[in-house]
Amino acid sequence: MAHHHHAKGAEFGPFTFLNPTSRRYPLSWKPPGEDSSSEGTPGKSNDLPKPVEPSRKKNDELRAEEVQRLYRTRDNRKGKSLFLEAHFFTNLSVFAGRHAIVVAPTVEKGKYLTPPSTSTVKETLKGIWRMFSTYPYWDVSYLVAIIFTFGSVIWCINAFFVWLPLQDPSTEFPGEIANAGGITAFIGATIFEFGSILLMIEAVNENRSDCFGWALEEVLEENGLIRLTPDGCTHHHENKKNLVGKGKSVEGKPPLDVNMTHDRPASKSASTWTWFPSWDELRTHYFKEVGFLACLAQMIGATIFWISGFTALPPIYNRLTTVAAQNGAYWAPQVIGGTGFIISGTLFMLETQQKWYLPAPKVLGWHIGVWNLIGGIGFTLCGALGFGAANSGCVYQGSLATFWGSWCFLIGSAIQWFEALDKHPVDIEEGGGRISDTQPVA
Repeated sequence: MAHHHHAKGAEFGPFTFLNPTSRRYPLSWKPPGEDSSSEGTPGKSNDLPKPVEPSRKKNDELRAEEVQRLYRTRDNRKGKSLFLEAHFFTNLSVFAGRHAIVVAPTVEKGKYLTPPSTSTVKETLKGIWRMFSTYPYWDVSYLVAIIFTFGSVIWCINAFFVWLPLQDPSTEFPGEIANAGGITAFIGATIFEFGSILLMIEAVNENRSDCFGWALEEVLEENGLIRLTPDGCTHHHENKKNLVGKGKSVEGKPPLDVNMTHDRPASKSASTWTWFPSWDELRTHYFKEVGFLACLAQMIGATIFWISGFTALPPIYNRLTTVAAQNGAYWAPQVIGGTGFIISGTLFMLETQQKWYLPAPKVLGWHIGVWNLIGGIGFTLCGALGFGAANSGCVYQGSLATFWGSWCFLIGSAIQWFEALDKHPVDIEEGGGRISDTQPVA
């Protein structure tokens, strides 16, 4: 729901008692020499990178009359800067009571040149190719996606070991369920734990200084026409020298959005990499962030779930000779840890929504949350059915839940991998009309 509507932009979030998760405001730019005084709001001309030498128009670029910047907490963690453009603009007057909004002019008089939409088939295929041709190992978001993808592959292999012999006993080899299944469960749980720790580190190192992420330059052929190109990112993801270090310095910049965070501009964590935030930062900022709470639930869930991975090792599981021991040391951690995955997936999904009841299927992060939510349900169901291990039907359905849950995690992780490399998404508003404050954005 909307939290604020004022000159600086509109803020949205799924819960009014937590910090907003998205905000959009128009891009404003004035040529050098003109008065560019403003309120110091991110997105205004005095906050944007200085224009470079004029260049020529490119064939694949699009004209836009209006460009809106979109700040989202998830994108901020992932080092992404997304902007919206109004394409195919037409003259339009909208009357609501005594308040008139006039949207003009047409696309031929657009003020901006932007890259093409990143939602097309062509750009999507480019993104898929980028997954197999680009390896930014210094980017924590990329490492998180790769680690969870690898861990999900291990869990898919584990699911074959524990479910396929029940489905087709002729395929079973000696020790497949107990040994191969137990060892791969331990490896998969360990990888998930490591990925969750990195996810938490990423969450406490969100960028809190203004990072527009787009360079502005004048186009040679037409006076006043401005090109937007991906450049100027100050997130820590751009630091190739070390994994856990400082991002590019932004001297004199305020927090990314003073209306969306209570952080102090001069705080240590606002400018450097931090391993552990202070209690004051946790209390005043992080505990009010939907994304941080999702990462926290993921890490707690993965830590507890790791217990079941450890006890799944054959030498340990074979010593759990009583039903009470198996329930307490093996099945219960799966249920509790899986519940953490469910909470995490739900919060990641809600973080991308402007209202808690309004899905956002155009947002990649929403799909990541949905698939992780379903995967968490599968893992939780496996543990819950394990309490009825004396029943063959429960054993079969529990193993099957691990199978489809693992594949859901793999799908979500693959989308997250794609997202981690898509740093500058562009969404096109087709069909005329003003960019809506409630329009879901890719």
